[in-house]
Amino acid sequence: MTYRISYDDGLAAMAGARDHEGVTRTEYFRTEYEALQRARQLLEDGDHHAVSLSDSSGSVLAGIRLQLKLGAIAD
Repeated sequence: MTYRISYDDGLAAMAGARDHEGVTRTEYFRTEYEALQRARQLLEDGDHHAVSLSDSSGSVLAGIRLQLKLGAIAD
């Protein structure tokens, strides 16, 4: 199964360049664990908002549901 992380590019938005407003980045992972670790990293960095994780079945985790899932795999 493929997992996809989508998030806004906070660094482009901070630069104030009009060409980069609303830029969304997408990354793909083979395992849920890898995807969740990347989502955790993005949220902890604090530069990215609107982080979401989706799997190939169409299920999407975002907002509080994603945060709860990340809490369930705490190191």
